[in-house]
Amino acid sequence: MSRVSIERIRDGARRVAAVVRRIIGAPDYESYVAHVTLRHPGCEPLGREEFARDALARRYDRPGSRCC
Repeated sequence: MSRVSIERIRDGARRVAAVVRRIIGAPDYESYVAHVTLRHPGCEPLGREEFARDALARRYDRPGSRCC
């Protein structure tokens, strides 16, 4: 396989993984960092672990956010 076709396969796999994460509601750290860097230039983004804890807290600590 040529280098170009391998890169195209990898790019496609990344896109599929991003769609799956959106469907299941998993947080996307890379998108978060890009957003903070672009929209909030004076702020430092959370670390990966802190981001994951915050995402779980936002998802499950709200009353009525899940059925059981």
